[in-house]
Amino acid sequence: MASATTLAIVIILLTSLMFSAFFSGMEIAFVSANRLKVELDKKQGGLASRIISKFVDRPKRFIAAMLVGNNVAMVFYSLAASELIIRAVLWLGNSTSWGWVTWLDHTEHYWVSMLVRTALTTILVLFAAEFIPKAVFRVNPNRWLNIFALPLQIIYFILWLPAAFVTGLSNVFIKLLFKAEDEEEVSFGKVDLDHYLQLAVGNVDSEEELDHEIQILQNALDFSNVKARDCMIPRNEIIAHSLDTDLREVTLTFVETGLSKVLIFRDSIDNIIGYVHSYELFKKPENIKEILLPVAIVPEPMPANEVLAILIRQKRNMAVVLDEFGGTAGIVTMEDIVEEIFGEIEDEHDSEELEETQLNEHEFLFSARHE
Repeated sequence: MASATTLAIVIILLTSLMFSAFFSGMEIAFVSANRLKVELDKKQGGLASRIISKFVDRPKRFIAAMLVGNNVAMVFYSLAASELIIRAVLWLGNSTSWGWVTWLDHTEHYWVSMLVRTALTTILVLFAAEFIPKAVFRVNPNRWLNIFALPLQIIYFILWLPAAFVTGLSNVFIKLLFKAEDEEEVSFGKVDLDHYLQLAVGNVDSEEELDHEIQILQNALDFSNVKARDCMIPRNEIIAHSLDTDLREVTLTFVETGLSKVLIFRDSIDNIIGYVHSYELFKKPENIKEILLPVAIVPEPMPANEVLAILIRQKRNMAVVLDEFGGTAGIVTMEDIVEEIFGEIEDEHDSEELEETQLNEHEFLFSARHE
């Protein structure tokens, strides 16, 4: 049992198992890695980062190389494990009086013996070369890729030709069977950017310390989830006039509030028919109808990016937001939507009138509009 041949088989088995674990770990690390961080590390000029960046540019070929390497390692592992189990059974049969060993080694029970060998080798490879390495390499995958960048470059160079063949063959089958064209490979996408920003946000103690550019990027990523109701001015804060209002009263409203636009309704605030811009008053109109401008109408659940597209397409600056009953829930302006990305935009007419009062040691009074 302790012969040189058996020792060589054990070495082959352990080596192939180690390589299989390495390929499995590198595969899951590559899939889980943050592509944006790879590109940012590349800008710093590190050798490992430049190597990994090349792999990121051709992900299909890298994955194919890892799969080819894993399959080759599995072939050697299977041959070595099968031979080692046969030798172990023979040795146990000759050295012990265990009946089940003799029964298992009998020719008539070949299929049972094969099932036992398959079960043992499968359990070993699942834990040692799949579950454990993938669990380890999934944690901080970018770091693992940088650590093994040079070995990966050597292995990739060796397996480049078979990996290219496998990739090309798979593309041919996909085109023939599914009539699909090759999709453009994207180095990193929205998910990678979001992951990177989450890491950046998690490393600061408070929102005040967060870099302004990072906050803008985070807001831009979250913008698709913002609804019209999230950025609208609520109904009770709307300043509007009836269609029959005297122009002198409208002019006074512009002067007192500093607003550039005032909504106009017919009969009630639930029937807004347009708005008046302050510069239209210089045309000396006789009544509001002569200078009334149309306003866009949007529902509360509409995404803010769609509202912005409507305002741009219709060349409007303001939209009325309707609730589920068709009544006016509020209004949203282009400025309100842009502020969801870039933060508060203040001008000379903005005034902060939010309540911030400490009543006692444990009680405070804040306006509900505080964010």
